[in-house]
Amino acid sequence: MYRYDEFDQGFVEARVEQFRGQVARRLKGELSEDEFKPLRLMNGVYLQLHAYMLRVAIPYGTLSSRQMRMLAHIARTYDRGYGHFTTRQNVQFNWPRLIDVPDILADLAKVEMHAIQTSGNCIRNVTADHLAGAAADEIADPRPYAEILRQWSSLHPEFSFLPRKFKIAVTGSSRDRAAIKVHDIGLQLRRDKSGAIGFAVYVGGGQGRTPMIAKKIRDFLPEAELLAYVTAILRVYNLFGRRDNKYKARIKILVHETGTEELKAAIEREHQSLKDSELSLPAEDVRRIRAYFGLPDLKERPSPAPNFDAARQASPAFAAFVERNVEAHKVPGYASVTISLKPIGGVPGDASAEQMEKIADIAEKWGHDELRVSHEQNLILPHVALDDVAAVYEALAEIGLCEGNAGLVTDIIACPGLDYCALANARSIPIAQSLSARFGDAKRQRQIGELKIKISGCINACGHHHVGHIGILGVEKKGQEFYQLTLGGSGDEKTSIGEIVGRGFASEEVVDAVETLVDRYLDLRLDEAESFLEAYRRLGEEPFREALYGTA
Repeated sequence: MYRYDEFDQGFVEARVEQFRGQVARRLKGELSEDEFKPLRLMNGVYLQLHAYMLRVAIPYGTLSSRQMRMLAHIARTYDRGYGHFTTRQNVQFNWPRLIDVPDILADLAKVEMHAIQTSGNCIRNVTADHLAGAAADEIADPRPYAEILRQWSSLHPEFSFLPRKFKIAVTGSSRDRAAIKVHDIGLQLRRDKSGAIGFAVYVGGGQGRTPMIAKKIRDFLPEAELLAYVTAILRVYNLFGRRDNKYKARIKILVHETGTEELKAAIEREHQSLKDSELSLPAEDVRRIRAYFGLPDLKERPSPAPNFDAARQASPAFAAFVERNVEAHKVPGYASVTISLKPIGGVPGDASAEQMEKIADIAEKWGHDELRVSHEQNLILPHVALDDVAAVYEALAEIGLCEGNAGLVTDIIACPGLDYCALANARSIPIAQSLSARFGDAKRQRQIGELKIKISGCINACGHHHVGHIGILGVEKKGQEFYQLTLGGSGDEKTSIGEIVGRGFASEEVVDAVETLVDRYLDLRLDEAESFLEAYRRLGEEPFREALYGTA
């Protein structure tokens, strides 16, 4: 994993001290809230409904045990004993005191972490496939390129005040686990006929009040031209993106209003002027940064793994965990293990200080000191020997995080909603908890099969409801919370935006409505192998609409 050099460390520490002075001036009344707002946002500090919130960057979702322990320390020392892992591979602390934030940032700097560019109209945390470097189906590890983009974009003077926030995601597999088509820029690693690495480039994806799927504008971009091409995209957006209306300021609107071909032509012209400049990416620099992301020393393991196989036969619960939460690794005898932050009835994405410390211990003992955060609000141990998976499972059981529900109906994504967020119209967390409890029976979950429910408390779509197989959007209607359902969304390589099926449901009705949809799916599916999404795409919305509302 990437380690700070002297420049990185000095850069982050200088920013901490700069912000310490700004906070002191705010607390003395020398800065008004309007004057302070852009300064705090540049350091990841939001003012929410009840308190400040600090958003900490986890670049491309990769953490060490030492860093996880620091997050636990912050949760216990400065917050209310927990952190919230987000769909942007970040972590949020919901209750810090403003006076403590500089000390939190100083503690983060000790373990090579920061909160820079986690908010504001800038290039946000670059995200990646949570199985990067480990996945058996991977073309190449995308994280070195995410790190290159992180270094290039950090406090980039030309792109610090964009028309709106800007998000980039990178995946190294044909199976998209990074949702690249709902990002401003999505990059998919490819190899050409000679075996050289390059990228398919997608532009103009996003969710929010105007959800759009990104358009492919390059089928193969050579590796050396990565920074030049991304710079060209940002320059065209910075020049022509709308600044008169923040709801129409994202690059997806520019793509829509200008047209894909015309915008692509403008990007290509800009790229031609840059591709042979200092932005050309030297192969030696790529090799140097790639070396940071090499596999740990994975000792040869027997195959099949006798302890692993014996544990599966002895324990149905462990076997069920393996079925859903264990992924194939590129090295025989190893696996990647998902730690579900979705215990039945729990708050999606939350982890207590005690849980974070135990997870750090687990990663150190059995996971080669490495952790990942997924955009689905779970944690991953990317490198675990198969014969150690049972021990990992038992250790997770001790902290209530051994739920084998990855990708199932209780693996719900939810934003903080009206419990915390000043922008929200409705609560997300109680709906997620109620749905989790309703579908909590393990046998029932497996009968239903893969089903992704995603919940947002407002149209900003931080819960990614647009790409949920079942999406739930909280809205306000005459002072009451209502929930609109969408069906058929997906954030993978076959990205689709969910379709609204009809009128919304009151908070006391929405869980029953979701259960009605699930029951209709079970009645209509061809067989147990046909997932909810496959059945919806085959049947269309009509039978599901009829189940919810009856015949017209």
